[in-house]
Amino acid sequence: MSRITITVNGQSLVGNTHQPLLEQLEQAGLQPEFQCRNGVCGACRCKLQKGSVSQQDTMAYLAAGEILTCSAIPAQNIELDFDYQVSFVARKAVNL
Repeated sequence: MSRITITVNGQSLVGNTHQPLLEQLEQAGLQPEFQCRNGVCGACRCKLQKGSVSQQDTMAYLAAGEILTCSAIPAQNIELDFDYQVSFVARKAVNL
């Protein structure tokens, strides 16, 4: 597993090269839009500005430069742009 930087609408976070982007964004506390999680609806569509991803087969229409975060796994540092402001959910610290 390689550590990478994922930049979303100018905000950077640490990611990896083995998990779908949607899962990584949620784990970081971001709330991108989604519905199906399997590449059918296209709700998690965003623009890939820099870097590359492994995009699994999808049924949703994708224009040039677009990816679906539910079925895209980053191959290197990437920069994404959503057409909307992605919400951030603060997570409570857990004492173990």
